[in-house]
Amino acid sequence: MDLNRKGYLNKKISMAVKMVVLTICLVIYMFPFVMVIINSFKTKRDIIKEPLSIIGSKGASLENYIEAFAKMKFPRVFLNSLCITGFSVLFIVITSAMCAYLFVRLNYKINKVIFTLMIASMVIPFQVIMIPLVLIYGGQLHILNHRLTLILMHVGFSTAMSVFMYHGFIKSSIPLSLEEAARLDGCTRHQTFFRIVFPLLKPTTATLVILYAMGIWNDFLLPSLVLTKKEVYTLPIATQMFYGTYSSDLGLIMASLIMVILPIIVLYLFLQKYIIAGVVAGAVKS
Repeated sequence: MDLNRKGYLNKKISMAVKMVVLTICLVIYMFPFVMVIINSFKTKRDIIKEPLSIIGSKGASLENYIEAFAKMKFPRVFLNSLCITGFSVLFIVITSAMCAYLFVRLNYKINKVIFTLMIASMVIPFQVIMIPLVLIYGGQLHILNHRLTLILMHVGFSTAMSVFMYHGFIKSSIPLSLEEAARLDGCTRHQTFFRIVFPLLKPTTATLVILYAMGIWNDFLLPSLVLTKKEVYTLPIATQMFYGTYSSDLGLIMASLIMVILPIIVLYLFLQKYIIAGVVAGAVKS
């Protein structure tokens, strides 16, 4: 009985220590984000003078948000980011799911070769090809400063990983008997995919949607290379205007950062329950 009580106490102590350590890690991790939110309601003077204070000397104010909203031309750049992110994620999901389904169900040698090449392309860093990419698309084809160009680039860079995840999920979790039953009922291959297979890919699809929506929405490097006209700026590029050569308006920067990340946080909260299930399910087999 004493041994059981001692073991129970040790387990409780161990659990308490783990909770304390995790709480400390959470506080350390969240501290910068909380400071950004707090300082976004302060003036530039208060941010520099008292960055750790909860409220500035002039109190909390929405002036930074109002000014940042106007200077960024927020509605226009928001629609640009929404258009680019939405269509990019849509094309990534549809084309990758169809491609992975084709690789799994049609056992052709050419499919295996193409799939291997796609997986191998994942190890190539973007920085290696960004200069040739800009030179070709800008210097020779003259198709930079177009939202469609950026959308197609995002689709091209993201398809390999998406196909890999869909491939593993279809191979391990979608029984062939379901498709055979659908064909016996008169479904064509396209109807079988869109009515039977694709709805079953919901966990992986939700995972890819949140991962690529976050990545494309917050991407700065590729849009800064492709989009140089203010009319087609995305939110991360528009935020750059608050950074000066010798000084920066910290209040406007922090307010604009909050406005940029808020939509993607809402999307994450909406889809978070699918993320772990989708990652695990899509990586079981390849």
